[in-house]
Amino acid sequence: MKRQTRLQLAMVVLLLVAVGACAKKTPPVARPAPPPATGATAVPTPPLPPEPVSEPVPVPPMPEEDEIGSRSLDDLNRESPLQPAFFAYDASEVTPAAQAALQANAAILRKYPTWQVTIEGHCDERGTAEYNLALGERRALTARDYLISLGIAADRLRTVSYGKEFPFEPGSNEGAWAKNRRAHFVITAR
Repeated sequence: MKRQTRLQLAMVVLLLVAVGACAKKTPPVARPAPPPATGATAVPTPPLPPEPVSEPVPVPPMPEEDEIGSRSLDDLNRESPLQPAFFAYDASEVTPAAQAALQANAAILRKYPTWQVTIEGHCDERGTAEYNLALGERRALTARDYLISLGIAADRLRTVSYGKEFPFEPGSNEGAWAKNRRAHFVITAR
């Protein structure tokens, strides 16, 4: 029996705790604000300053691009303002004629400082494919280094070698071979 009484007593205590926990608490009562002092006048707040009128800012007209700068990349590369630099047979040294072409290209690249260029190294059909790829790479790098020495930023210039894979002039004679030994310039971004 003691056990049953204890059990009933425990049940009553749990019931009281549960009821006490679920009981709603009364919210605190806010005190009313004191009435304004008699005889004192309220100070009016000054009006807010007017919103500033935003006048339209005149936009300067876009400068007109010259004929070269306004062309698409395809048109620029089709009628390229950048001249190829030609090389002697089995050589990658910059000749005086190639120097003149590279100096003219540097002047154009300075005029259009956003252009990025890929310099392609090309060879004539004589020699193995591997040898001509290496020679084409040396020619492209030589042209790139010369442009850098003229003040053109290196990050604007990329190089690639095509060796003898894409001849400019078909034919198997000295005239065709001379035109194929070149560093060719392709504008890749404006």
